[in-house]
Amino acid sequence: MLVMTAKVDKKRLAIIAAGVVALVVALILLLGGKDATPTGTANVSGNEDRVQFLSSFGWEVATSPVQTSQVRIPESASQVFTRYNALQQSQGYDLSPYAGKTVMRYVYTVKNYPGATEPVYATLLISGNRVIGGDITDTAPTGLMQGFQKTAVE
Repeated sequence: MLVMTAKVDKKRLAIIAAGVVALVVALILLLGGKDATPTGTANVSGNEDRVQFLSSFGWEVATSPVQTSQVRIPESASQVFTRYNALQQSQGYDLSPYAGKTVMRYVYTVKNYPGATEPVYATLLISGNRVIGGDITDTAPTGLMQGFQKTAVE
């Protein structure tokens, strides 16, 4: 059996440990310490802010939501979630950081959708008073789901 001993300078060990802790804290702050909110999202603390958010894209919506509910973002990415999240990513959002979390969903009736023959709805997904995603959905049989930008349907 071989036994090895080493003399450790406690001051040097304390400096190394402090450096490692500082590095870990810096990495957490830079990579993982941020809120899971995409950059550039709107702060919408109430109904008026949500309506204004949709208006900023040129949509005229009813002043009150037709539906308000809590929804849970799926933990595992199904094909449907992957397609929906691709729509979100195309408009600067990403629902992946919210996997398994419950968020608020507000649905508004859109009044000025070009050529609408059936109801059209604007859906906002909100977490912590921030828009984290959503869509505009034409419920006609040949209707489409799109991002918030109004130009996509004109």
